Amino acid sequence: MADLKVSGNLTVAGLKKRFKETFGCSLRVYTTPACKALAKDDATLASIRAEGAKGGELTVGGNLRVGNFEKKMQEVFGIYVQVSTPDDSKLAKNEITLTAAGKE
Repeated sequence: MADLKVSGNLTVAGLKKRFKETFGCSLRVYTTPACKALAKDDATLASIRAEGAKGGELTVGGNLRVGNFEKKMQEVFGIYVQVSTPDDSKLAKNEITLTAAGKE
């Protein structure tokens, strides 16, 4: 099972592409806590993070649950994400793993 490394200098498009390649599911990246405004693909994670977020690096495995991944991205990077099905038609359930979300 592959791991995904995430760092602040990664672009939104790069994160979404690597996420899809690693886990098979789609990722939506937002600029607001209410998940209303999608982040631009050419923005870096560091440029869209919430004020006071520490940044750094995060390594994510496929056995991590969707809800925990979304929470970790907010805690580490101060960005808001939602995992969705491979075709990006609906959000993945928070209780399943990232690998399982890629098979929905």
